[in-house]
Amino acid sequence: MSDAWPLWEVFVRARRGLSHTHVGSVHAADGETALQAARDLFTRRQEGVSLWVVPSAEIVASDPSAEAELFEPAADKAYRFPTSYELPADVDHM
Repeated sequence: MSDAWPLWEVFVRARRGLSHTHVGSVHAADGETALQAARDLFTRRQEGVSLWVVPSAEIVASDPSAEAELFEPAADKAYRFPTSYELPADVDHM
């Protein structure tokens, strides 16, 4: 159907200090309408303090078949983990 409203992805932040979490999608003609639809659908019981809506067509995602080339190189960087370091003797509360 060529005249269908675009799909918007909805993210809600439950409390201040927390990250926004993807909670679902809505169809809407524009961003303001998508925000109102998201509010009505995903925060009926005052679950959130902030809403984001993003056009689904604007999201760029990695290809699951490219998992190895994207994520395996990080395994070779053990220096990024705290287990690679020894603490000085005078540091006893870390």
